[in-house]
Amino acid sequence: MSWLAAATLDIPTEPTQQALGYPSLFLLVLIGALVPVVPTGALVSSAAVVAMHQTLPFAMLMVFATASLAAFCGDMALYWLGRRGVGSKNGSRWLEAIRSRAPEDRLEQAQEKLAEHDVAVLVLSRLVPAGRIPVMLACLLAEWPLRRFARGNLPACLAWAVTYQLIGILSGALFSKPWEGVAAAIALTVLVSVAPGVWRRFRGPAKA
Repeated sequence: MSWLAAATLDIPTEPTQQALGYPSLFLLVLIGALVPVVPTGALVSSAAVVAMHQTLPFAMLMVFATASLAAFCGDMALYWLGRRGVGSKNGSRWLEAIRSRAPEDRLEQAQEKLAEHDVAVLVLSRLVPAGRIPVMLACLLAEWPLRRFARGNLPACLAWAVTYQLIGILSGALFSKPWEGVAAAIALTVLVSVAPGVWRRFRGPAKA
């Protein structure tokens, strides 16, 4: 039984988990905002599940603050890099990366909605799977200054963090074990991400 006792002693305490977990969450969400291949929604939902099973106060609030701040910083950094590309004669690899992830049809829709609804479109773009990059590119092409983009992006990041944290809370409430809640949170976020694309594929092209 000595090995079992040693293994128990090796389990990090909750303060240690938080000291490691929040910086990791911030870094991963930040990277995911800059390079849109990291499943940041699943990270936030999983972190919310883990926070539900901790006894330390303000764990859920820390997840929300960390995720929303990281998403905001990442978006602002990517937009700033994109603006540098728009203003440069030779463009930039960051601007090309944004363009490559914004299909023409999605970009046209984003430009139309941006012209009609202005800043409100930014909030919705963060909640719609694959909606953030086309709207960001539309803002870049419309030559929005950084401050104007920030005013719309801040509530967008807050709403995004709340949404995926609620998915985590729902998943954690359904299962007593943390790993089960994390698995359910990941499954739900994947379902939310792929559902719109599957729906568009089965619906087919819109008729004129």
